[in-house]
Amino acid sequence: MSAEERWSSRLTFILAGIGAAIGLGNLWRFPYICYDNGGGAFLIPYIVALLFAGIPLWLMESALGYRARAGVPGSFKKLVGRKAEWIGWLVVILTVILMAYYSVIMAWGVNYIGFASTLAWGSDPEGFFYETFLRLSPDIFTLGGMNWPVVLGAVISWIAVYLSIFRGIRSVEKVVWLTVLLPWTCLIVLVVRGVTLPGAIDGLVYYLTPDFGALARPEVWGAAFGQIFYSLSIGMGIMIAYAKYLPDRHDLVRSGFLICIANSVTSFIAGIAVFSTLGYLAHTTGVPVPEVVKGGIELAFVVYPTVISLLPVAPEIFGVLFFLMFVTLAVDSIFAAVEGISISLEDYIGIPPALLSALVSAGIFLVGLLFMTNGGLYWIDLIDAYYSSFAILVVGILETIVIGHLYGAGRLRGFMNASASRPVGRWWDLSIRYLVPAVLIVAVAASLVERIGTPYGGYPPLAQAVGLALVLGTPIVAVAVSRVLGGGPGRDGGPQAEPAAGE
Repeated sequence: MSAEERWSSRLTFILAGIGAAIGLGNLWRFPYICYDNGGGAFLIPYIVALLFAGIPLWLMESALGYRARAGVPGSFKKLVGRKAEWIGWLVVILTVILMAYYSVIMAWGVNYIGFASTLAWGSDPEGFFYETFLRLSPDIFTLGGMNWPVVLGAVISWIAVYLSIFRGIRSVEKVVWLTVLLPWTCLIVLVVRGVTLPGAIDGLVYYLTPDFGALARPEVWGAAFGQIFYSLSIGMGIMIAYAKYLPDRHDLVRSGFLICIANSVTSFIAGIAVFSTLGYLAHTTGVPVPEVVKGGIELAFVVYPTVISLLPVAPEIFGVLFFLMFVTLAVDSIFAAVEGISISLEDYIGIPPALLSALVSAGIFLVGLLFMTNGGLYWIDLIDAYYSSFAILVVGILETIVIGHLYGAGRLRGFMNASASRPVGRWWDLSIRYLVPAVLIVAVAASLVERIGTPYGGYPPLAQAVGLALVLGTPIVAVAVSRVLGGGPGRDGGPQAEPAAGE
């Protein structure tokens, strides 16, 4: 691999890793989960999960790509053999599905940058979002027509994504300076504005007041491990692909700790921005803080526009800043995922990288058209629920079992430690081999019991079957793709397997 195909510096790799990890989940998921699971006390299980699951998993995936010098399927094939290659294709397929609907949420953000400049939502942000903007259909199977403003926002978004990756890591290196530093700048501005608003302290009290009794509830610990898993983009293959281009003798352990800690610090600070603002909303409307707390899509597109409209000074400016931060967070995560998909395909398909990235971007855009219809929000909600509760967790289970037991956690740790200034100890092996898969298996089982008892979202059985097909059908497709491409002519059928230990 030539110098042109390597990261130019350790800093750019770290920035790219931070950009891949920090996304919308930091902004709209962590603050709510922290509030709902013990407030300040939640930071205890969260830090435990970071140290014993998040960092080990991040290091495992990165070391896999660094050792194999390949994309996701190629890395599994090279280090473990053809029997594990399909797991890499499962990651690629699931990431395509995730990006198909995640990019539509980004397209909403693009539209809302324009709406914020004129406060177009008026006095009813909720009605504006669901009725005027999305024109939401009455049920999940009534797709209605295409929502053309969303389609336009998606086109603009995908052009930005493609321009970020069309020259591979050379493009990524330049763009991450903007897509990492700009959201952070916007976040700091929003924190300063938030904490200076009347009632801000009330919101922060609800966010951070510790309820140590919550630590005795298993679901709180499950929420901490789940949040770490999602927020670090584990199971999406991004860091496997990015690590392919690391220079020799890179201290992966130090980079991993920096990236993972930066991600968690960003989540915590985002919570300050969110809850100080929610405190102001409660103060202004006279509604108690718990009644204005929302997470996810409603926080971004209903609650925040409501707050923005109530700001006494320059609401349009702060509205544009919020949605600019929102879009850049999404763009960074999406182009990292698309680059990971493209790098994986490069190992098997002899297409110039710039053209391949264009084809991948266009393909995901077309898959995402379902989510740009009037019924698209329902499908985003349903698919995301099955993806986050089952599919991505199954990937984590498979990865840890294959790497921890078949390849050997100690073997991969030895490779990492060869270039580490502070080597990781045997605790890493125990986490990868036993702790992480056990936690994920329990999480999947708990989600399965919950789904059996209460079908998600009240959607009809046919819709639930579609979600279940995502979980059960994608592994079958992954095996089929592995058989077609793994033995095909592209670059001699992909990367060759690494000799087994002792050979």
